[in-house]
Amino acid sequence: MSGFTAELSVLFSYGFIQRALVVGVLVSLCAALLGISLVLRRFSMIGDGLSHVGFGALAIAAVLGLAPLAVAIPVTVAAAFFMLWLNERGHMQGDAAIAILASSSLAIGVLITASTTGMNTDLNSYMFGSILAISREDMILSIVVSVVVLALYILFYHPLFSVTFDENFATATGTRASRYNLLLSCLTALTVVVGMRLMGTLLISPLIIFPALTAMRVYKSYRGVVICSMVTSVLCFFVGLCVSFLFSLPTGATIVCINLVCFLGFTVVGAVRRTS
Repeated sequence: MSGFTAELSVLFSYGFIQRALVVGVLVSLCAALLGISLVLRRFSMIGDGLSHVGFGALAIAAVLGLAPLAVAIPVTVAAAFFMLWLNERGHMQGDAAIAILASSSLAIGVLITASTTGMNTDLNSYMFGSILAISREDMILSIVVSVVVLALYILFYHPLFSVTFDENFATATGTRASRYNLLLSCLTALTVVVGMRLMGTLLISPLIIFPALTAMRVYKSYRGVVICSMVTSVLCFFVGLCVSFLFSLPTGATIVCINLVCFLGFTVVGAVRRTS
């Protein structure tokens, strides 16, 4: 036990681990909150689509020598607005818009990276995340963005709740559903971009989907799902970070696997509760 504690103390003595912990906890909270609305509205894959757009933006930023997040945030937010516009105007269904933007952005990002820096560790860190890639500037920007996301979610909690469960009824009662759909898309885009540096393009989407689905296995009330999703998301991130360090495993993949184990465990608990 003392050896385990000593290893953990060594773990959190590293500056890059401290930065990853701060960013990871904030991103986990934001992803858990937004994931509930996205799952309930059957729009779960928007996180996956936006992460691919973010990858293309990161590749362009790397080529131009610009700050990665400073480029990726506006590009990804614009892509979220574009997806929503296509869906609401009836030009294209939401899943089709996500598929086109995601595949195109990923292909552009890979081509740009391959033709400039080559298919090296830079591409690997973008795809699967890297705790070493989080600089102090990235951490500060991530904190600011995450605080903004959490504050806006709390401020507009009730209208977002209404739009999530019944958009037509919310509109009929005077809620401007399109405005809050836009807000939800924007908050999701910000969360995806901030989390991509840590989790990677291919692994940020599960961080949004798993906590919400896990909480729904046991809890039926919205408030219960929100609280459980937030707690589960943060704990899974923390455990995944520790396990990845102790056993020299990829951090992003480890965190996703911990989320998977938690989801399966809650599924069993929920099934037992329903049969008892």
